[in-house]
Amino acid sequence: MMYRLLADAAMVVHFAFLAYLVVGGFVAWVWRWTIWAHLAAVTWGVLSVVVGLECPLTLVEDWARRAGGEPGLPPSGFIDHYIEGVIYPEEYTNLVRLGVAVLIVFSYVGYVLRRQ
Repeated sequence: MMYRLLADAAMVVHFAFLAYLVVGGFVAWVWRWTIWAHLAAVTWGVLSVVVGLECPLTLVEDWARRAGGEPGLPPSGFIDHYIEGVIYPEEYTNLVRLGVAVLIVFSYVGYVLRRQ
């Protein structure tokens, strides 16, 4: 039971991180100090896509599910399991990544303009 709770908590935190990755630049329009946390999140996101850096939340969720007797995450990871092919078709992955990047750039431009 505790393993299931840990796995589910890791999944929820992972979704929250992804949501923050997408909209965190806009959050910084209101709370300016959060831009540093968002820059760290964007850096992690870029590294995970470009270099293939594995997310510790994925590792925790996979370990907890397996320890609790459930099937773990597939080797392809969190995004492939919960998002690609579920929220959008897999063939649109690059388009979604581009959309997220454009949204982040737009939020940073707005952040800079609001600071002036």
